[in-house]
Amino acid sequence: MEPSVYEDEVDDWFIESLHLYGDLHLFELQDPTRVIEWTGGKSICVAGYGASSTRNEILQLALPQKLFVKENQGLCPERDFKVEHGGFSDTPIDCLKHVSGTRTLVSSGPSDNTLHIWQIGDEDSDVIRRAGVIEPEVRVKAGSRVASGVSRTPCVLHASRIKDLQITELESRRVLYSVAADCADRVSGLEFLAADVFLVCADSGGLWLCDVRDPAGLRPTATPEGQGPRWRMGVKKGHSHVEAASGTVARLSSSCQVLVTDLRSPRSPMCQARLNIHHDSPSADFMAVTWAPALDDCLAVSGFDGAVRVYETKAWSPNAAEAEPLFVHKGHSLSHGPESGRGAAVVTTHVWHPWKPRTVLSAATNGSLHVWDWVDNQARGR
Repeated sequence: MEPSVYEDEVDDWFIESLHLYGDLHLFELQDPTRVIEWTGGKSICVAGYGASSTRNEILQLALPQKLFVKENQGLCPERDFKVEHGGFSDTPIDCLKHVSGTRTLVSSGPSDNTLHIWQIGDEDSDVIRRAGVIEPEVRVKAGSRVASGVSRTPCVLHASRIKDLQITELESRRVLYSVAADCADRVSGLEFLAADVFLVCADSGGLWLCDVRDPAGLRPTATPEGQGPRWRMGVKKGHSHVEAASGTVARLSSSCQVLVTDLRSPRSPMCQARLNIHHDSPSADFMAVTWAPALDDCLAVSGFDGAVRVYETKAWSPNAAEAEPLFVHKGHSLSHGPESGRGAAVVTTHVWHPWKPRTVLSAATNGSLHVWDWVDNQARGR
C-alpha cells in the first residue's frame, strides 16, 4: 500500500471511529502477545511469544480508568494502561491462565508440554516471579493447552494430546485425574463446565466430554461435519445447576466455518455459518472464537487477518449460509504504516470484558493492544 493511500485510510478510520466506538484505547507493547488473561475486573496479563527472545515479558496491566466512567469518552488514543506487575520468561508464552481466587498464573510455551507457575506480587512487590514447574509424565514437543479448575483446591487441566489429559493440583503437583484414552489427537481447547466436568476440543474439530466422577471417563460427543484441517472452540456455559454439561459451543475452522452446538444435543449443530474472510495469516495458530458473556447470541472471531469480527448468531440456520458481521474492528491493521516493515498485522487474540457487554480487548502481531467498546448501529437503526 502506498504511504499516501495508507494515511488516507487511517484518517478515514479515525473519523469513522467517533461513530463506531463508545470508547477506544490504543496501546503499543514492546513485544507482541498472543495471550490476554483477566486477573480481575479491571486488570489483565499479557506475555511475549518471541521464539528468538530469552526475555519474554509478562505484564499485569490495569485497564484505562476512563473505561469505567459512565459518560461517553469518545476516541482516547493515549497510552493510559498502567503496568502493575512484571516479570520475564526465558521461553515464549503462547498459553497463560490465571487461577481464580489466587495470585497464581500458569503458562505453557510452544516447544514442549512443561507448565510454568508464576506468582503475582502483592502490594509490597511489583514483580511476577517464577514459582515452579509442572513436569509432564510424558514429554512431547508441543505446547499444552491449559484450563483453570473451579474446585476448592487450586488446580489446572492440561494436555497437548488427548491421551495426556490430566488435572494437577498446583500446591502439591499431585495428579488428581488422568484419562484412560489412547487418542493422540492434538488438543486445541480445554474448558471446565463445572468442578468435575470438562470439555475438550481436538485440533481435528472433535468434542470430548468428561465427568471425572463417571467411570466411563472421556467420551467423544461431536465430530465436525464441515471442512477444515484445524479447529478452535469457544464455550458459553449454561446456567443449569441440574445438568453440568449444559452450554453452547462454537467451533471455528481454518476454512472459516462456524458450527454452533448445544451440549445437551451435540450430535449435530444447532446452527452454522460460512464467514467471508480473506486469510492474511499463513497458519491457523492465532484463530479464536469467543462468546460475549453479557450479550445474547453474539460471538467474535479473529486470527485470519488484522480484524476482529462480531457476529449475531440468532438468524443462523442448521444449513450453512454466508454470514455478515455485525461489527468489524480493523484498527490493528492501521496501527503501523507500510514503512514499518512489519508486514500485514494479524490479530493474535481477543477477549470480551466479563460484564461490559460490548467491550473487547484484542492484540496483534505488530504489538498493538486495543480496548474497544463498539456501538451497535444496526440496533439503533431498527
